[in-house]
Amino acid sequence: MRAAVLRGGDMIVAEVPEPVPAAGQVLVRTLCCGICGSDLHYAKHAPHMVEMSKRIPGRQPLDLSRDVVFGHEFCGEVLDYGPGTERKLKPGTLVCSMPVIPQADGHRTVGYSNDFPGGYGERMVLAAPLLLEVPNGLSADHAALTEPLAVGIHAVEKAALRENDAPLVVGCGPVGLAVIVGLRLKGVHPIIAADFSPKRRELAAKMGADIVIDPRVESAYAKLPPGRRAVIFECVGVPGLLQQVFEAAPRDARVVVAGVCMEPDRIEPLFGILKELSLQFVLGYTPEEFARCLRLLADGQVDAEALITGKVGLDGVKGAFAELGNPENHTKILVEPWR
Repeated sequence: MRAAVLRGGDMIVAEVPEPVPAAGQVLVRTLCCGICGSDLHYAKHAPHMVEMSKRIPGRQPLDLSRDVVFGHEFCGEVLDYGPGTERKLKPGTLVCSMPVIPQADGHRTVGYSNDFPGGYGERMVLAAPLLLEVPNGLSADHAALTEPLAVGIHAVEKAALRENDAPLVVGCGPVGLAVIVGLRLKGVHPIIAADFSPKRRELAAKMGADIVIDPRVESAYAKLPPGRRAVIFECVGVPGLLQQVFEAAPRDARVVVAGVCMEPDRIEPLFGILKELSLQFVLGYTPEEFARCLRLLADGQVDAEALITGKVGLDGVKGAFAELGNPENHTKILVEPWR
């Protein structure tokens, strides 16, 4: 099959082996797949990420001498089942799934595995028990936003918000926008959001932010209501940002790190110590949160169309990686391998 692959540090289009479903697995045709910021970071820092994976128990490092097909934000249609697998959904059914394949020696992540290609290819193998049928006639491109939305919803849940908390979202890319949606659905106000990009500030307001700040002009931290505990969502994931939050955060604030920084970073703990800050790192989502996000999209509680700013075929993936470096151009680009 055709796929956009990471090969030798470059993103190219090539023929790769057809995925074959084993017992408990389903073969699907990829209809669309979002390009995630983690894919951009991984492509840029792949050798470093492999070395880090070797130091984390339970992680299976990628073999960069072999092709890697990224893509974990997807929607597809059922084609066939592996041997002995219950055929719960008929061929042609639109499905989403958490990008996880259970294996005897641990889980594999679809799109970050040499053996389980992701949504930048024409077909994928998924775990049958994790398949969710797309409801309410939701379109495939909107359903593909389930995964990134779930990341933000999970961050809000892990924040363990209390009645008098005041949220501040730093960074209004896809993760920050999903966090804003999660806060809005919880009824937490005012939601303060900060980003340098005018386009992203506009989207933040559309997703539910009450106060939107350009950090070049004023401090978002100054807008936090006095007398309420600040809960700061760091949704950028670049070196130096966490230290900036430590220095600017008010006393007793809770910092929730949702941005995925894949490079070494440096913080000065004394700022956190003197202010008695709480620090919470988050990753991914639960199966329940993933299913809830699919329902939120199907019920029209999220303006999915506003988040999708471009679509490309496989030949356009490399260019899309470059385009996504400019927040004024795009928020979420979808790959449609069938183009």
